[in-house]
Order: sequence, then C-alpha cells, then structure tokens
Amino acid sequence: MEITENDKRFMRRAIELAMYSVNEKDGGPFGCVIVRNGEVVGEGRNLVTSANDPTAHAEVVAIRDACSKLGTFQLDDCTIYTSCEPCPMCLGAIYWARAKKIYIGCSREDAAAFGFDDAFIYDEIGLDPAKRTIPAIRMLNDEAVECFKAWETDPDKIEY
Repeated sequence: MEITENDKRFMRRAIELAMYSVNEKDGGPFGCVIVRNGEVVGEGRNLVTSANDPTAHAEVVAIRDACSKLGTFQLDDCTIYTSCEPCPMCLGAIYWARAKKIYIGCSREDAAAFGFDDAFIYDEIGLDPAKRTIPAIRMLNDEAVECFKAWETDPDKIEY
C-alpha cells in the first residue's frame, strides 16, 4: 500500500498532538487524527491524567470528537492516524466506529519499551471471564437477557 504525502501530514499531526500532551504534562505521549475525504474531522490526545479518566486515550477522544462533529456514531468512511498502535480498548472503539483504515506510528512493542505495556490485557481477553485477574462473576442472567429481548423486538430501534 502506498503512503502518500497527505498520509504523512496527517500522521505528523497525530505525533504533534502526542508531543503536546508530553510538553503540557497533561497526558501520555499519544495523539490521533481522524480524516474523511482528505479533511481532518476529529483529533485527540491522551488526557487520562488531566481528565482523571482512564478511557481518555487519544483514539477514544478523537472518535468522540469526530462523531460529535459529524453527527454520527459510525466512521465507516474515515481513516485513523494514530501515533502508536492502539491498545485493546482503543482498537475495540475503532472497530465499533467502523473506521476503514488505521495508520500507526509506533508499535505496541515500542510503547512497552517505555512503560506502556498492555500485553497483559491482550492475554486476559482470551481467558474465561471468571479466570481473569479481575474476575467477572455472572449473575441474574435470566433478568439481564430481558434487555436484549426487548431491544430485539423494538421496531424503532437504531441498529449499529
């Protein structure tokens, strides 16, 4: 796949956002840009520590920004440029948003070399929920499944 000068420009903006967080000391060294039809529609940088929000990763912040600006919950016609390979949470958010492509700067191994190691989360995902480090205990399934049944039969539901 050919990388264009525009791709490089968008990735450099993601890297610039990551460096801004480092310089401002208000988040980790991660930045993200979301592009549609050659135009930036969302930006984000890591704000975990300043927002006291463990989900305020650059990609999640950028997805929220883009979806808000575009008035949609799907970004299927968008490309994501992120300064580092997304963590499992961010990768999940990108898939839920249905972006068409992701360009990454650093790899997860690069991030791990600097203390941002999420390999344990990738490992945990494959385990039985009850056997994870933070165990998930199933309960009240019969009651909880009623929500799915109600959603399934709602003629006015918005599918995603």
